Amino acid sequence: MKKIFFIAAAALLALTGCVKDEIFKGPSAIEKVAFSPKAPTSKDAVTVTATITGLQAVTKATLNYNGTTVDMTGSGTSFSATIPALADGTDVSFTVTAVNDAGFTTTSDKYTYKVGDPAPDWSKLKLNEVYGAGADNEKFFELYNGSDFPIKLTGVNISKDEENCWTGIDGEVVPAHGFFAIIGAKGTTPRGFSSGFSAKKSVIVEIFAPDGTKLDTFQRGDKDDQGKWGTSITNYSGSWSRVPDGTGKWMRTDTFTPGVANSTSATEDDYVKN
Repeated sequence: MKKIFFIAAAALLALTGCVKDEIFKGPSAIEKVAFSPKAPTSKDAVTVTATITGLQAVTKATLNYNGTTVDMTGSGTSFSATIPALADGTDVSFTVTAVNDAGFTTTSDKYTYKVGDPAPDWSKLKLNEVYGAGADNEKFFELYNGSDFPIKLTGVNISKDEENCWTGIDGEVVPAHGFFAIIGAKGTTPRGFSSGFSAKKSVIVEIFAPDGTKLDTFQRGDKDDQGKWGTSITNYSGSWSRVPDGTGKWMRTDTFTPGVANSTSATEDDYVKN
């Protein structure tokens, strides 16, 4: 009888041990998901952190954002990964997923944010170089953005001889501390300016913010006695450039450089108003 009792007790203990092992196998818990900075701009990478706990060790943790998956790195229960800087206006949604050594997969709630740059600093948008000596499809106006963020040109207007000749549209952007060239006069290119431009006539080129605020001016020569632009003056085969870019005086530069930094080899032009 005693022998039977001991066998039954051993079997019960073995069964209890198996049940106990199964009870403690389960999914991980994902807690304290956070991201920083809270209001990212197009210059900011975003760090996502999460606390992942459970009786089983985490074998893999991933960050899943906008269809992209990246591995998270971790120490103990703390895990992190980075979402790279994304374009202004991008909507971002992300989750964290954990797989533990018991084979269970856990996915967090969904988190969201929107990339948002500050309002444009219009004072930093400048006319930077103008060229009117070549063929019509070579002539250009160049803009420079001296701010730390891209400036969208939607609604920006350029006038030549006090008549509008170009308006920016969606998708046209001047990069931070970068350049944007508007190439082609008299409609010779799809996004050129509509007027002519001569290097041997008096001219005024002005740029305006979408609200009509004048931002910058290039002027060479003056109006005639009838109040019109286009008076014949000394021709010049190079371009007129701000030296240095965005902040300097208008100077004559023999090398014209649409879309890139201006030449620093420059001379004064007595006809140009600075």
